[in-house]
Amino acid sequence: MAEFKWYGHFNSDDSYTVTEPETPRHWYNYMFNDEYVTFTSQVGFGEGQCQDKMGRRVLLHTNRNIFVAEDGKYWSLFGLPLDYGYTDYACDHSTGFSTIKLSYNGVQSAVRIFVPNEGRREIWSVTLTNNGDTARTLKLVSYAKTEVDGIYRPQAYNLGYGGLMEEKKAVYAHEFKPYGSKKKKDVWCYMTSSDEITSFDARRNAFIGPYGDEQHPVALRKHGGCTGSDCNSEKLCLALENTVTLNPGESKTVHIQVGVAIAKDEIVSPTCEGVAADFAAMQAKYAKDLAGVCIKTPWENFDHLINGWMKYAAHMGSRWARVRHNGYRDMTSDTECLACVNPELAWERMKRVLSFQYQSGYAPRTFIDGAIKDNNFADNTVWMTYAVNTIIKELGDTSRLYETVKFNDTEEEYSVYEHIKRSVDFLYNFQGHYGLVRIWGGDWNDCVNYAGLKGKGVSVWLSIAWVRAGKMFAEVARMLGNEEDAKLADERVATMTERIEKYGYDEKGGYYIYARTDDDIIMGSSECDEGQIFLISQLWSVLAGLDRGAAAMDRAEEILETPIGIRLAYPAYSYQRDYIGSMSEKFPGVQDNGGIYLHPSAWKLAVDSILRRPDRVEEGLRKMLPFDRTYDDGVGYETCGEPYAMYNSYFAPETGYRAGTPGQSWRTASSSWMLKSVVEFVFGMHPELAGLRIDPCIPLSWNECSITKVMRGCTYDIHFTCDGEGSDVLAITVNGKAIDGNVIAPVSGEMLCVEVKLGKKA
Repeated sequence: MAEFKWYGHFNSDDSYTVTEPETPRHWYNYMFNDEYVTFTSQVGFGEGQCQDKMGRRVLLHTNRNIFVAEDGKYWSLFGLPLDYGYTDYACDHSTGFSTIKLSYNGVQSAVRIFVPNEGRREIWSVTLTNNGDTARTLKLVSYAKTEVDGIYRPQAYNLGYGGLMEEKKAVYAHEFKPYGSKKKKDVWCYMTSSDEITSFDARRNAFIGPYGDEQHPVALRKHGGCTGSDCNSEKLCLALENTVTLNPGESKTVHIQVGVAIAKDEIVSPTCEGVAADFAAMQAKYAKDLAGVCIKTPWENFDHLINGWMKYAAHMGSRWARVRHNGYRDMTSDTECLACVNPELAWERMKRVLSFQYQSGYAPRTFIDGAIKDNNFADNTVWMTYAVNTIIKELGDTSRLYETVKFNDTEEEYSVYEHIKRSVDFLYNFQGHYGLVRIWGGDWNDCVNYAGLKGKGVSVWLSIAWVRAGKMFAEVARMLGNEEDAKLADERVATMTERIEKYGYDEKGGYYIYARTDDDIIMGSSECDEGQIFLISQLWSVLAGLDRGAAAMDRAEEILETPIGIRLAYPAYSYQRDYIGSMSEKFPGVQDNGGIYLHPSAWKLAVDSILRRPDRVEEGLRKMLPFDRTYDDGVGYETCGEPYAMYNSYFAPETGYRAGTPGQSWRTASSSWMLKSVVEFVFGMHPELAGLRIDPCIPLSWNECSITKVMRGCTYDIHFTCDGEGSDVLAITVNGKAIDGNVIAPVSGEMLCVEVKLGKKA
């Protein structure tokens, strides 16, 4: 079994400290508010951007760096280049902020980066300490690679301008952008300081130089500091210089604010008091927003992952989706997952998502650059009912369904109930071959983008997913006493289920197929030469309550399981197929083309819990966790990604050197669904209108574990004892008294101490 290399460690507050800067790739942390999002790696690399309500964006920067210069020498406070001789390096990644620390040339430095709760800005707080025995006069030079005037390309136009706003202690970069409206208007990207500035640069060629790079700026190499350059119709940058004088043992903090302003009066230099208040408010906000759930298991590092990072990632995903675009499905599903921690926030986020839905019931793929973009995706609509159903059960308040939201193409507001009613109506009637739901330009699998463009191809998976939505909608309708709507949904569920079983099941293979293309070419059948089985159809047959779901999952595991996780499909496609799309253009074993895709792996945790398979829950968890190598079967792959994050995928064994290594971190539903599956299904915290239903499927090796969950103002402190034989609920006591059943009504303002005994029922 290969050993995991940590490059650092978790801390008691769930933060992660990177102690070796040369990780195999950048290890990131994200910071955000409703208008602005940024990220940084352990060496300061990252980008920041703001967004208006319709997805118009300003890319503030695509990198940052901070230098100290003295007597013709200079060095980076972020530790680049990696080998210049500094000591005491550490990067603390925490919820809402990161701090990079090191010592060099007798100067100790700490740079904290965070995003305040409001404003299109990020703040860098730079603390320098003189560890020597003589006074030091240092030049502190802060740099942001702004892209407000567009990404630099040789022989291309850059027509922005920039310079110094002396009265605001700011260097600025000006451009005209359609931010907040279709019409272009003044936009200033700026960098300002809490201290008096001694120089600046707004021109990239003056600071970096035509032959320099961001680790070796020409201004520092040749001039020992900034040059005072304005910029007119050349590539812009933002660089500020402060002079810091330190006596022996003295420390001083300088605050740098980097942001986007639509009006000049928004540019305000930071103060020590203001930054302290902003930082405290940010910490308080996350402490409040993410306090709803906390777990404790025998796996300490797993606890840090769930208690700190998965909650935080779900929070970000619910607001920013995949960061570089506002995916409708992504925001909806992440919002559903956030509900187990903070249903009030999830409800407000869900109403925002609903405002981009069409009055027909259809939902778009994304909104970006000032426009709603459909992109021919069929599945965006189906996720809405799951989210609303889940959040209402968490809140226990069905009156919320009467709250109103506009559609994107109406001025009138309609109830949330009407929104989801139209969503299930639309998708049921969006039929192709055999009355199944059309796949159009893609379903959950974005890369099956050619299978249904003629409007005939169908997704068996999406048809199964609709059955689940139909059942959940019927449940919501009955919450409001709308029996006619509920009965119609029941009838449609029966009809669609019959079609799925007749036209979407592979009798020979013993599992559900994935899709039928416009030309009725089957994808995911035992008769196919490649792509004979797809995992998600089998997973969702269980989630939707289909009769043959358990057997289909058994077959899927026989075929798809590997030592590093379960494949999305198998065998992978080995050549391009024009009736499929970009899935068949990927190298075999990469992402959806036979890779270990972790979003479905997180769904599988829920499915294995439903099927009462605690051994498979444990195996699934271990294979998903980036730091657990229990099942790797000697693959021996290198640690690549952050141990405090989830990834979109692991690469399958046939990918050569990439085998077992992770894909993209953070911007994936794997994080949100890992959270939901662990809280709601593994720990069994199922919200019902009547209260909290406890129905866990705990790994058998967890002899003891606990979870604290806040629901409707009531704190449930739940402790599980397990005999290692089974995960069935044998007995429950609440505040020392035995109860019948497993639903516990909340008592607002009270803490309920719950003991749950688990074992194997006779």
